[in-house]
Amino acid sequence: MSNRVKRNLIEGDIKKHLLHLTWPMLIGMMGIVVFNLVDTFFVGRLGVQQLAAMSFTFPVVMFINSISHGVGIGTSSLISRNIIATEREKVKVMAGRALLLGVTVILVFVVIGELTIEPLFRSLGANEELLGYIKEYMHIWYFGVPFVVIPQIGNNILRGSGDTFTPGMIMLNSAVMNVILDPLLIFGLGPLPAMGLKGAALATVISRGISMAIILYLLIKKEKLITVRFGRLKEIFGTWKQVVYIAGPASLAMLITPISIGFITRIISGFGKEAVAAFGVASRVEMFALMVISALGSVLIIFMGQNISKLKYDRINEALRLSTRFSLIWGVAVFVLLLLLGRSVAGLFTNDSIVIEMTRNYFLIIGASYGFLGLVMLSTASFNGINKPYPSAFFSMVRMLVLYVPLAWMGSGIFGINGVFYAGMIANVFVGVSAFAYLKKVLTRMRENHQAAG
Repeated sequence: MSNRVKRNLIEGDIKKHLLHLTWPMLIGMMGIVVFNLVDTFFVGRLGVQQLAAMSFTFPVVMFINSISHGVGIGTSSLISRNIIATEREKVKVMAGRALLLGVTVILVFVVIGELTIEPLFRSLGANEELLGYIKEYMHIWYFGVPFVVIPQIGNNILRGSGDTFTPGMIMLNSAVMNVILDPLLIFGLGPLPAMGLKGAALATVISRGISMAIILYLLIKKEKLITVRFGRLKEIFGTWKQVVYIAGPASLAMLITPISIGFITRIISGFGKEAVAAFGVASRVEMFALMVISALGSVLIIFMGQNISKLKYDRINEALRLSTRFSLIWGVAVFVLLLLLGRSVAGLFTNDSIVIEMTRNYFLIIGASYGFLGLVMLSTASFNGINKPYPSAFFSMVRMLVLYVPLAWMGSGIFGINGVFYAGMIANVFVGVSAFAYLKKVLTRMRENHQAAG
């Protein structure tokens, strides 16, 4: 194995590679999902108003995270396609420039976000009662966004080198710190005052700040995977262009989700604060339920990147076969579990009977399509890994803006809030099948073109 790459994925047992790369990613993602669930759990103890207020922030938090994650995906794809064939010094410069790009872009959006808190959340349907809580949370959260972005992109640099264990442990560390800090800062203990919703935001900032310090130490001092010698401006822009080629469509694909969820939140807010709270709880549980597929999707970007650079199409197709079969089986298992335990799961976050019932209905309707939503996630990740990012953005747009939002608007008028949930189910199934079929077609065409050329 080259000393430039942690794991060579162009040879060896495919199933073993996927397993060994996915489980550390899974632990890390479990940490982040637990991070969100713990926030929801403790904020839910403050009351329905605070829970609804935090639910209103979900689309905005997802928006910023989507941009940063998109840059991370572009970075991971770039590093994985160069880590074997390119000199290590050049890879270090690429990684450093990618991190600089992410911080620069995010800071622009943070400034805009901070200046538009009130009009933005009013447009999402927040009333005066909830707006005060939202401001408390977002002022602190915006301040800490760089602490969120740098670890996210830094972890993707490590993943691109074939190391998923270290990023997983860093993510887990962040979650553990948040679990410790949340109750201390939200409810207070000893000399620490009870800060309520502000405490939840501050716990996030502190725990992510610790992760930032760890990842920078590892990247600069230990692994020596980035450098602060960025080179000439023209060269920086050249690397940024390569990252943005993937990051642009990837960010767009992910931005479509929070923007669409903003519309969905607006529709749901017409059914009362209980409906918004239920949607927030269900969305966070959904993240937990699908974290295995999400971890596998992140691994596929790395696997596809290395194997496409060496034209290993048989390995790519076998990895897809294993991954999609797992997605469908996992989706069925999660749905059955939520079918049996839906009310109990919802009851962990609130004791409001209306919120619990609405959350359970979400699980029963949208939960039936989780296997197909997994196909969407794996297909879009694979497109990014083979350096074909535009289909990823296209299918995300079709799922959310073409199907989910319009059908939710129509369904809410006919079937009430359950009509919104049915819209999500239909969108997941249709796009899951379509995206996977098109991915197979693209891979077949790429293989034929390479064979014809050589």
